[in-house]
Amino acid sequence: MANTKNTRDAQNAQNPSDETEEREPAGERLSPMEVLRNARAQLAELTGMQAESVSSFEQTEDGWALEIEVMELARVPDTMSLMASYQVELDPEGQLTGYRRVRRYERGRADARGGR
Repeated sequence: MANTKNTRDAQNAQNPSDETEEREPAGERLSPMEVLRNARAQLAELTGMQAESVSSFEQTEDGWALEIEVMELARVPDTMSLMASYQVELDPEGQLTGYRRVRRYERGRADARGGR
């Protein structure tokens, strides 16, 4: 057992994880497109739903805040599909720190909440 652990430790030392390789060097900022891609990919991985669009995006004191639209339930016709807006927060390095669904709506419905 100890032999297997030592072998794994040696392999990990020689081949750092992809996560380490993908991180930006210290002090280098992510571009807005990198932040958007990270947010969409991480939300999809956590929820199992693909992002259709990003409806808001801003840099904050704590990192980044986005609102991402996803299709939660496909229906026929498509205008009756159930959509949702998720508020997503990322740290300055682009790692998701939290998300929550802020509303659900049918794709074909006009928004009665004044543009939200």
